[in-house]
Amino acid sequence: MASERQARMSDRIRVLIAERLEKGLRDPRLGFVTITDVRVTGDLQHASVFYTVYGDDQARADSAAALKAATGMIRSEVGKQLGVRLTPSLEFIPDALPENAGHIADLLREARERDQAVAGLASTASYAGEADPYVKPRELDADED
Repeated sequence: MASERQARMSDRIRVLIAERLEKGLRDPRLGFVTITDVRVTGDLQHASVFYTVYGDDQARADSAAALKAATGMIRSEVGKQLGVRLTPSLEFIPDALPENAGHIADLLREARERDQAVAGLASTASYAGEADPYVKPRELDADED
C-alpha cells in the first residue's frame, strides 16, 4: 500500500509534468500526450510516468522518442518545483489503457450478441416435461375418504 507521502508526490509529479507538456516542448515529434498515472517507489527515488498518445502508431513512436529525449529537462524542472532533496528519476511508460478499453469493448459486444442469441432461442423453446415440474400434494377424491 502506498504511503501518504508517495501518493502526494505522485500526484504532484503528474501535475508538474502535465503542466510542462501543456506549455510545450521544442520537439516537433511530440504529439497529443496525456499523463494518466505516476507511481513512485517506496524510497521516492524512481517515478514511473504512464502516458497515452492520441494518434496512430507513428505518433506514439515519435512521442515516445521525444519524451525520452526530454526526460532530463523534465526531471530538472520537476526537481526545482518539488522542493525535495533528491529528485526521483523519471521513466516514461506507454499506458496500455486504450488497447485494454478496446478489448473490453469487444468482449462486451460479444457478450451482448450471445445474450441476444440465447434470448432468441428461449423465446421459441418449450418445456421438456410438464409446464410445472414441482410435485403437488395429491388431491383426494370423495370415494377415498
